[in-house]
Amino acid sequence: MISSIFEKTKPVNFIILLVFLFLFYWGVQFYLLNNTILDLKIGATIGILGTVLFSVFVVDFIVKRNKLTANNSFAILYFTILFVVFPETLGDSNAIFTTFFLLLAMRRLLSIKSLKNIKLKIFDAALWICIASIFYEWALLYLILVFAAIYIYEPKNIRNWLIFLSVGFCFFMILYGVLVIMGKTSFLTDHYDFAVDFNSLFPIKWWSSIKLTLYALMNIGLGFWIFIRLGSTGTGKVTVMRLIALSFIIGLVVNLLVASENTNAVMITFFPSVIFMVNYLESIKKPKFLELILITSIVAPLIVFFTKL
Repeated sequence: MISSIFEKTKPVNFIILLVFLFLFYWGVQFYLLNNTILDLKIGATIGILGTVLFSVFVVDFIVKRNKLTANNSFAILYFTILFVVFPETLGDSNAIFTTFFLLLAMRRLLSIKSLKNIKLKIFDAALWICIASIFYEWALLYLILVFAAIYIYEPKNIRNWLIFLSVGFCFFMILYGVLVIMGKTSFLTDHYDFAVDFNSLFPIKWWSSIKLTLYALMNIGLGFWIFIRLGSTGTGKVTVMRLIALSFIIGLVVNLLVASENTNAVMITFFPSVIFMVNYLESIKKPKFLELILITSIVAPLIVFFTKL
């Protein structure tokens, strides 16, 4: 039943998931994070929620445009499910905005494979990553992804590598100009200190650590399985999957580096994780087994979530 709903792209799928995500967001705020209506700045909260909902459309656009999966809605389904698995991330507005801008960067980065307007796409991707760093400075590590894309697609053109200089200059000038107007020039030195809060890493929070470890191991396993499967079929999708795998690894590293009592940045790994999961689902030939996995994927996180309230 569930597979029959989401195995095709329909407007009703977006309605179902967006309504659920809308209600779930408020449920997390009031029941899991114990916020009251007085604790939330309504205007800012609506903006954050709007970013979360719009991210669903961005994920669907990237997946469809780059043909990362078949023509179905499994990607946005699992993107939504991961919020239920890691509900705490909805309390971290920096993670939400960082993820959104990294998705925009990923959209431009993956489109480089067409070999059209490469320099413009490199500039856009690097600039979006720089903007994402306003919320988490360690997001700049995602520039490694841009370097990798250049190395894969057009490494011999020296001008592709020099684009980073123009991106850095443009970003710095615009950000510094805004900070001067706001009278907050100290933001640059205070924010971009690249500090690591080791006190938040140790002692380990066992439930969060076990959940994150299982999540990472599952995706690593799925990643290896996908590369073996794609390698045997000889498809050109391998190159794109390498970039996606690298983005997942960078996301895990950034998640650890920004760890503190008030952060939960695992959301930045959702997009590559979704691609791994959906590619595995699409390989399942037995409808009953597929239905069982989908039901389990939906019911199990909800049960865990409600038992924690």
